Amino acid sequence: MAGDTFLVVLGGLPATGKSTVAKELARRTGFAYLRIDSIEQAVVRSTALRQPMGPVGYIVGYDLAADQLRHGLGVIADSVNPLGITRDAWRNVAEDHGARLLEVEVVCSNPEEHRRRAETRTVDVVGLEPPNWQSILDHEYEPWNRDRLVIDTALQSPVESAETLYAMVHGPHSED
Repeated sequence: MAGDTFLVVLGGLPATGKSTVAKELARRTGFAYLRIDSIEQAVVRSTALRQPMGPVGYIVGYDLAADQLRHGLGVIADSVNPLGITRDAWRNVAEDHGARLLEVEVVCSNPEEHRRRAETRTVDVVGLEPPNWQSILDHEYEPWNRDRLVIDTALQSPVESAETLYAMVHGPHSED
């Protein structure tokens, strides 16, 4: 199954639409969906750790993704993925398990729309307090230093974005 399994890593600032796109892609593909926000909130609910908790959620996410890939299941990883070191770690997970990697940066190029989303969104992760607009603007986020697919949710809907990603994962050779 090596080379046939995908790790799709979606990164981008909060409120760009990553989770909405990731959920739609998971629905279409049947891939395992790993959301770092969910992992981190489970850790907060079950331990004395509080936000910011450093790399804990990501490390758990890498291990969960590795487990799924090891069993031949595709994985969609949804996180801010703000640093080169986190991006490299996801890449290593894919390489270590013979999976194909699709790195996606989700952006919202319209600042007014991005702010509107940040200020009006509801979060479906129990206990998660969404960041406010200023904290999004101040969020540590290193520029990407390698190729990746950029999805601009100001220019296309979550369904269209998921369709784009689905086509890249399944391609014209798919029997779907």
